Amino acid sequence: MTKLAEWLLGLSTLGVLWGVVTFDLLGLELPGSYREMAWPLPVYLLVCFGCYSLATVGYRVATFNDCEAAAQELQEQIQEARRDLKSRGLRL
Repeated sequence: MTKLAEWLLGLSTLGVLWGVVTFDLLGLELPGSYREMAWPLPVYLLVCFGCYSLATVGYRVATFNDCEAAAQELQEQIQEARRDLKSRGLRL
């Protein structure tokens, strides 16, 4: 099973459970407090997912490794390309 299928299965399961609790589809006669708690649950989960995503991206950006050797190699290639273009008559 692919990750997409796993996520879709989990989200659809949560969606069905949310619908059953919110709209009392099975006639379970749950207390009103359960329905009041379940109604804004998708928005709450979306906000939590957004916060988690923002924190993950921030952490990955903060701990991104610098590649000094690659940066030096790129600068050398840029200088080489400039010399080559200058020898062909292009003014930079």
